[in-house]
Amino acid sequence: MGRSGATSQKQTEVAVFAAGCFWGVEEILRDVPGVIDTEVGYTGGWLENPKYADTHHSKSGHAEAIRVTFDPAVLSYEDLLEKWFFKLHDPTTLNRQGYDAGTQYRSAIFPQTPEQKVTAEQVRARVDASGKWKRPVTTTIEPASTWYSAEDYHQDYLSKNPGGYSCHYMRD
Repeated sequence: MGRSGATSQKQTEVAVFAAGCFWGVEEILRDVPGVIDTEVGYTGGWLENPKYADTHHSKSGHAEAIRVTFDPAVLSYEDLLEKWFFKLHDPTTLNRQGYDAGTQYRSAIFPQTPEQKVTAEQVRARVDASGKWKRPVTTTIEPASTWYSAEDYHQDYLSKNPGGYSCHYMRD
C-alpha cells in the first residue's frame, strides 16, 4: 500500500501584508506563480469586526491588507516579499500610496510564524540597504493579529471593475 493521501496534498503557507489600497495589491499578486488564493481584509487594529469606513481616519488602527495563500515549493516567502511585495508599492512613503493617505494605507508585514518574522526582517534590511530607494524604508513588521475579511464588493475588485483606480505597479 502507498502512503496516506495527506502526503500528496499540496503544502501551503499564508502571508499577510499591507501595501496601500488592497485592490491593486490583490490584482498584481493574483497571477503570481505559486499564489493559490488571495483575500483582502483588515488587520493590525483594535476595533473588532471593522467595516471599510472604520479603517479611515485611524478610527480602527487597521491596515487594508491582503492574505495570500501560496505554495512554498513554487514561491518562497522570501521571494514573495523581495520580488513582489517590495516592488509593487513604494515602501518609503509613510502611511501613503499615491493619493491614498492614512494609517490604513501603511506598508506593513504581519508575519504568521517566527520564521516569517526573521525572513521579513532580513528582506526589509536588504531592501533598505540596497540603495534602490532614495529614502529609508518605512515598512513596519507588526505582530499577526485577527484577520477580518473585507466586504464582498472589495474582493477581486479590479477584476470586477476593470479600469478601476489603482496606484500599484511593478517597479524594477
